[in-house]
Amino acid sequence: MRVPSSVPFPAQIPSAGSSGASRGAGRAVVLGAGMAGLLAAAAAARHVGEVVIVERDRLPEGLEPRKGLPQARHAHLMMSGGARAVESLLPGAIEGWVSAGARRVPLGTGLVALGPQGWYPRWPSTQFLMACTRDLLDLVVRERVLALPGVVLRQETDALALLGDARRVTGVKVRTAGSHSAEALEADLVIDASGRGSQAARRLSELGLHPAHEETVDSGMVYVTRVFRAPPGSERFPVVSVQADPHSAMPGQGATMLPVEGGRWLLTACGTRGGEPSREAGEFEPFVRSLRHPLIADLIAGLEPLTDVHLTRSTVNRRRYFERLPAWPEGFAVVGDAVATFNPVYGQGMSVAAHCATAIHRILAVHGADSPGVARRIQRAVGRAASSPWDLATGEDINYPGTIGERPPAAARLLRGYVQRLMRTAVVNPVVMRSLYDVMTLSAPMSALVSPPVLLGVLRGPGREVRSEPSITAAELAVCGLAPRSS
Repeated sequence: MRVPSSVPFPAQIPSAGSSGASRGAGRAVVLGAGMAGLLAAAAAARHVGEVVIVERDRLPEGLEPRKGLPQARHAHLMMSGGARAVESLLPGAIEGWVSAGARRVPLGTGLVALGPQGWYPRWPSTQFLMACTRDLLDLVVRERVLALPGVVLRQETDALALLGDARRVTGVKVRTAGSHSAEALEADLVIDASGRGSQAARRLSELGLHPAHEETVDSGMVYVTRVFRAPPGSERFPVVSVQADPHSAMPGQGATMLPVEGGRWLLTACGTRGGEPSREAGEFEPFVRSLRHPLIADLIAGLEPLTDVHLTRSTVNRRRYFERLPAWPEGFAVVGDAVATFNPVYGQGMSVAAHCATAIHRILAVHGADSPGVARRIQRAVGRAASSPWDLATGEDINYPGTIGERPPAAARLLRGYVQRLMRTAVVNPVVMRSLYDVMTLSAPMSALVSPPVLLGVLRGPGREVRSEPSITAAELAVCGLAPRSS
């Protein structure tokens, strides 16, 4: 987890069933049944009579990986800001995750982490993260969304083209597997949440609209993941992370060990261009041991591996600036990875999707789905939600050797200097640390990091050396049969 330069911070929205939510007539079509699509459908379902989710694959019925999401096997972090946004759309979602085996890990008491500036202290805060597999996160959300009134799932159905013209999109042409003919699915609002492979840019061009400006920053990061059987007595074990240091002039390498459901530890390691990990099982533990600190390798030494090593290379940061187009059609919006994909190491993607969905809800609560300008309002809100995580991911990734992409502007580099001093101060100042957690979890805006108490703390600086050894307890080490390191 790292700190962004600014953060979307939506206002509270009414819970389902409150007087603030009322369904109207009309139809919305959502392309894609991933996290972004499901949450967008949950938001739209509170304001239209029917929401049709169009999904090209067949979704799993239980706790299984979703086809088309190869990165699902790696560690995924649902931050508290995102979890609260999901809860506001789907009341009971957090308890649903916990009941299914997820852990609500408090920050920072439940986190042992080595950041670029040193080991984070385990001071309490009001923030948390959900520790579980991506499969569990998806399943709980999927079951709740598909149970909402008016939500219809069309599986194994391809979206072929947008209906309408450059002024207004009126629906989608679709074809279901086994059918020899296409079908016109009319809608007041079409939301493209079809992920990294979205055809939104091409389809807008086919309608005669200008192409959106696109930026990419690619550090060449590679992820590998393996799951281990957790040792007895580890039910309350913390999340453990050794982060890469983007300012060391060496390839960035790190790892996160996440306690997940079923008495397992999920360990994801990563390395940027020139320092990539291997999918060979025999090289997994040596790679983890070679990190800035061997703590995670010590913890897993001797544990039973439950899976092979899974490797993913698609970690490029890519952003499409749809919100900047001079003209935008009524009735169409793009969300999720179809707008911006981030290096997963920063743990922001799902939380950003949740904030985008709450923005859709707020806009539809004021303007109907077929109201003039509503689609453009949604697109601008999505762009604002993506802005901070984009600055975060690219501002850090651009520093790794061999990264492909444009350097940030001078103003961003100046801000980074303040942020680096802030992060070093945070590891010895609890006021700064709590504000940092608020921002990192997308629970507060960037302005929290320049509030008077935080600004004063940063100006004073750390004042003393950070701790050189992990903030893991002797009892936690004993769970793995380890003794504390001698000072």
